[in-house]
Amino acid sequence: MPPKRPKSAKSSASSKGKGKKDESPAQEETPDHPDDIYPMVLTSATQGLFGCRADEDVTGDSPYKLLRIDDIVQDIKTRAAVSDFSPVKQTVLDYPEEEILLVFDRDFTYGQSFYLVLTPEAKDRILIQPPETESPEEIENDIIKTPEPRLWISHGSEQEIEKESIKETQEKLCLKFSRVRRRFGALVCFSDRSSADAKDGFLQCPSYKDSRFSIKQMQSDCGMQAVPRLQSSSTQTQWKVQRNISTQYVPREQNDEDRERILQSKSLKNFINSVTHRVLHVLQQAEITNVFIDDWKALRLTAEEEDWYGHVPEGLMLFRSLSNQVYSKDKKISSMNWHPTIHGVIAVALTDIKAEQLNESSTFTVRPSFILFYSFTDPSSPQLLLECPDAIFAFEFSPSDPNIIVGGSVNGQVVLWDISAYVTHLHGAQPGGKMSSVNTDTFELGDSKEKTPVVCYCAVSSTESSHKAPITDVQWLPPTFEVTRTGLAVENKNNISVQVVTCSPDGAIMFWDVRVSKLSSLTTSGKKLEKTQSTPTTVPLTFKHLDRTWKPLFRISLPKINTSRGYDPLKFSLEHYTCNDDNTGGTTDKDHENDDSSEVIPDYRQLRVPSAKTLTALEDVNTRLYVGTEDGEIVYTDWKQDKEDPGRLYCAMSFHHCFVNTVQRSPFFKDIIMTVGLQNLAIWKEGVTDGPIIQSQSSETMYTVGCWSLSRPAVFFTGKEDGSVEVWNLLEKASEPVQVYAHVTKARITSIKPSSTTINKQHFLAVSDDLAEVHILRIPKTLCNPSRKEILNLRKFFELEEQKLKDFLDVMELWAKEKKEADDLEKRRPDKREKTLEERDEDYMKKNKEYLLLEENFQKRLGLLASY
Repeated sequence: MPPKRPKSAKSSASSKGKGKKDESPAQEETPDHPDDIYPMVLTSATQGLFGCRADEDVTGDSPYKLLRIDDIVQDIKTRAAVSDFSPVKQTVLDYPEEEILLVFDRDFTYGQSFYLVLTPEAKDRILIQPPETESPEEIENDIIKTPEPRLWISHGSEQEIEKESIKETQEKLCLKFSRVRRRFGALVCFSDRSSADAKDGFLQCPSYKDSRFSIKQMQSDCGMQAVPRLQSSSTQTQWKVQRNISTQYVPREQNDEDRERILQSKSLKNFINSVTHRVLHVLQQAEITNVFIDDWKALRLTAEEEDWYGHVPEGLMLFRSLSNQVYSKDKKISSMNWHPTIHGVIAVALTDIKAEQLNESSTFTVRPSFILFYSFTDPSSPQLLLECPDAIFAFEFSPSDPNIIVGGSVNGQVVLWDISAYVTHLHGAQPGGKMSSVNTDTFELGDSKEKTPVVCYCAVSSTESSHKAPITDVQWLPPTFEVTRTGLAVENKNNISVQVVTCSPDGAIMFWDVRVSKLSSLTTSGKKLEKTQSTPTTVPLTFKHLDRTWKPLFRISLPKINTSRGYDPLKFSLEHYTCNDDNTGGTTDKDHENDDSSEVIPDYRQLRVPSAKTLTALEDVNTRLYVGTEDGEIVYTDWKQDKEDPGRLYCAMSFHHCFVNTVQRSPFFKDIIMTVGLQNLAIWKEGVTDGPIIQSQSSETMYTVGCWSLSRPAVFFTGKEDGSVEVWNLLEKASEPVQVYAHVTKARITSIKPSSTTINKQHFLAVSDDLAEVHILRIPKTLCNPSRKEILNLRKFFELEEQKLKDFLDVMELWAKEKKEADDLEKRRPDKREKTLEERDEDYMKKNKEYLLLEENFQKRLGLLASY
């Protein structure tokens, strides 16, 4: 332990009295430490050099360190004046022994963290003597005592306070009120009485001046300061935002007798005759001018951008909500599509909610699966039901014949329907149409009184040849070409869509042909009579030749490199081949030709699969497709079989964090593909295999679906798990949505489909959710009408983003090359010996001298230091 610090003469003198100066200056120069020790400061470099680092090598319990005299002398020679021991250089040289004592002063007894013992006697005294203990008197003196209050001495201020205070000078009056005890609790009756009826009806108490009493006014001097009163308040103005509200009503109808009686009544005829002239006048005015139009908005808007009332909607607005509690109970919508030609008709596929099935497994009953056709005219009742052998995960209308529908079931089978017999019924269900009666089967579930036509499926694929997992995506090949069993694209002489592509997480992508093959025609010829007798009369015979025997034309797999496991495809996108080589893939005259009602669709039972030798190969057909997998990879592959490359895998990029729910090509650019994962989305350009040209940031809320706009090239929509819909515009913001509509639905969004046709020049967006509800949103004109040269500007934007990606990859490649060269150079260099502590100190001293010399020269040039 370090010795106790003695009391200095200076402190003792100051304790005797204040204001007295010490006469002898020698007292001021007297050191406050013994002569045989020297307090000093050691830098961290010196501590590390001599092994006396504070709180590591020396501590409060072991503060002593013996230093060799030779080491100290060498340090003084090496670092000269910078050495911490330079002030005691002569003392160290004259020290008789080989080791000198250094003590760590943790409590700063002598003002520094270390002190050096200068004599051997002091070293022996410090090392041998036991640690001193403080006496009880010293401990008692060191205790901080609470100061005691002193007596207050009056200087006259209390008299001023008493004079300014207000005191009561009059004695208080004491009044006593009493009452006879028998009157306690007695009833009291009050009544009105005039003051003039009695003599003492009222008593006046006017004020008067009492001569016996006067109030003396005392004048007092007081100060006053006006301080503004501050008040913090807040308010909130309620902003009436537009809300989506829907209602459902049932008309009350009268019987025929009441209606006839009212129509023949004289009062009704008199009323009509009296108001006819005014009604005609009002209708004439409404036709001439619109009195409800906003003139200010009319100055900057055209008639095409506003509705009849002059109102311009700025966002998505709810138009209709379609649902049915009978068929959609405990169901969710897995897929949805607009009818290609009938306006206002949309079809949805329903699947069971797995959680509900598990919770009610003890009382679970098998319920049939349907595809429901809704119409705007009746939002609560389906107009048509498609019977399904099992739950359907994906379905699509044929692009050449809208009456033919293909779907993929949960058990891996492909299903076909033909609704040709019910087209008139659906046309009557569209807005403005008239319902017509057709002789169809009806379906009644529960207590539903209305009967809906049911269409049985025409054909289902063979179980042995189908997928081994649920079909997650299905698409028709365009009518411009067809494929052979080897995947070769050839001309389609029939000019109708006859082939279907499906994918499933079982790792396979299958191609199917709906025509009669040679093998199936020979097989079915001998069993024609038997099948005719076993087939119900209500089932359409369009695809009778495929039922239960339908097999894929060919199939491709997506194997992973260096592993036996393959990719699990969920969604895919292929290019729709057109005869003209246009870069835009929007709606062309081909679509209108396919929608022509005058075109005669041949009977599918009469179509035969032609021989590949008789067909002309199409070399310009793009046979490559993008595939999104369960693990978030984007696979770019080719379906055409190649003997040299049987795997056909071009590249696979792991970009999304989890499974991909959308892979869709732009309807305006055939080489632009959008993919949507759970946490982000990306825009890819075909041919660029280094990565996406545009990618979004990770979202906290998971994405569930996405789709391109059919009217604006730069706009697309995304749906999320919380029921919100995002609107993206690549020309405004590429990294975040321009509009977010929260809580469009109450549950997770499962599908988003924009209408391919317009109804009264209005565009609609259909949004479905996990509650089996379809919300029809009206798209505003700002999101429908493309801006001027939007396609040209967007094409330049894609080219710019592609160039940015290439530049970034070039820079990364250059950095990797430079790093590799640096690593190789480092390996070729001989091994360097690590510098010792003395060598590092020498380098430090040399750099320090150079810095001090530079600082001195700089100060001389600035005139801060006189030059000699």
